[in-house]
Amino acid sequence: MQNQINEVNSFIQGEREALLSHPLYANIQTVQDLRKFTEGHVYAVWDFMSLLKALQIQLTCTQVPWFATDLASTRYLINEIVLAEESDEYVDGRRLSHYEMYLDAMERLGADIKPIEQLVEALKAGRPVLAAISDLEIDERIKDFLRFTFETIESKEPHKIAAAFTFGREDLIPDMFSSILGSLKQQFPEEDLDRLIYYFQRHIELDGDEHGPLAMKMIMELGGDDAQKWEEMKTISKEALEKRIGLWDAIAASL
Repeated sequence: MQNQINEVNSFIQGEREALLSHPLYANIQTVQDLRKFTEGHVYAVWDFMSLLKALQIQLTCTQVPWFATDLASTRYLINEIVLAEESDEYVDGRRLSHYEMYLDAMERLGADIKPIEQLVEALKAGRPVLAAISDLEIDERIKDFLRFTFETIESKEPHKIAAAFTFGREDLIPDMFSSILGSLKQQFPEEDLDRLIYYFQRHIELDGDEHGPLAMKMIMELGGDDAQKWEEMKTISKEALEKRIGLWDAIAASL
């Protein structure tokens, strides 16, 4: 099945290269630019957890009475990632989700967290997710990014959700965050960036060393010998990256 993985990577190579060489990174020149970056990027930090939870619902047993689902190694992968993403150890010793870490780092930086918090509060109050996204007063490309996430989740097809998760998020994050982290250290040494840098470093460590390889094993298990599933995963992966490019374009336009 490594051949199918190689085919997916070849199919999305152009989008990956566009993301990894995106002008956004070089355009983060001031602390205000960095604030704007986090204010756009936080939506990707937040909705990532919904992709992960959708996989947990589909691929592990989250109901009572419990029973063992079919793919044991995939169960391990999902539970391992949920543990780290939902309750990781923060720089101050607290157990927080990576989303909560990011909000804390944004507040230290002086970024505006009100819009994302208002979205979460609307959802807690029962507003349907696509309606809540439409209500947001943000760039339409960020809304498109979010809509794609939740429309993929609504498919309830694990291989599609896993493709968006793996090729659109987990497999990409280490390279992207390495670029940003290097820029942060060089350009803003005098600012209080310790918590933001810690967040980036945790993603580089977890996604590059652990979660990325495990996610690839999940993709191989879910694709199996089903040619149609592999084609659908290629399509979803490309679209996920296209939406990510749109998100990066929107953030770049805000600087």
